[in-house]
Parts: sequence; structure tokens; C-alpha cells
Amino acid sequence: MSAGLIVAIVVVALIVLAALLLLGRRGRARRLDARRDQAGRIRTEAQMSRVQAERAGAEAEERRRGAEASRVEAERMRAEAEKRAAQARREEGQAQEQVAAAEARRREARERHIEAARVDPDADEDEVAERIEREHASDRAEGDRRRETG
Repeated sequence: MSAGLIVAIVVVALIVLAALLLLGRRGRARRLDARRDQAGRIRTEAQMSRVQAERAGAEAEERRRGAEASRVEAERMRAEAEKRAAQARREEGQAQEQVAAAEARRREARERHIEAARVDPDADEDEVAERIEREHASDRAEGDRRRETG
């Protein structure tokens, strides 16, 4: 083998090595670019997911606040209803007391009329008692009619 042939083989080998090195770098650069593109897409997806998560979180917080406001309003309405019910119970108790007091006064008045009839020589005790009972029945019927129409 001649020296020229050896030099030619070495030069060809160097050219092949340089070409392989250049092709290797270009391939690596393409792979890196592909990975960069993939990372960019992943970042974009992550950003979209973050925005969606923030929006969903804001909507959930808004619904929570609405539910809280509804609960507070319901509690306020329940408290008002309980207050009105207590007032109605008080008024009913007072009305029952007034009815009982009126009935006691009516009985007392009846007894006084009967006593007056006993003392009066011109009055008949039984007749006075009967007249008072009729008046009381008439007053009771009139009160019932007023409650029905009122």
C-alpha cells in the first residue's frame, strides 16, 4: 500500500467521521427542538388547566357564598317565624285570660242580680235568673257571629 492510498483512506475516514458528527448534531438538535415543542404544548395545557381550575374554584366559591347567604336568610326567616309564633301564643294566652275574667265578671253580675232579686220584694228570683241566662245566650251567639264574620 502506498502512502497516497493511506492518506486517501484517512481523509475519507475523517470526512465520514465529520459527516457522522454533523448528522449526529443535527439529529440531536431536531430531538431537542421536538422536546422543546412538546414542553411548550405541555405548558400551554397546564396553563389552560390552571385557568379552568381557577374558574371552577371561583364558581364554587360563588355558589358557596350564595348557599351561605340562603342559609342565613332561612335562619333569619325561621327566627322571625318563631318570634311571631311566640307573640301569637302570648296573645292567645292573654285572650284566654280575658275570656276567663269576663266569664268571672258575668257570673259575679248574675249572682248580684239574683241577690238583688232576693232582696227586692217585687222581683222573682227565678225569673231574673232566667232572663239573665237568655241575655247571656244572646250575647254569646252575637259574639260567635262576630268572630265568624271578622
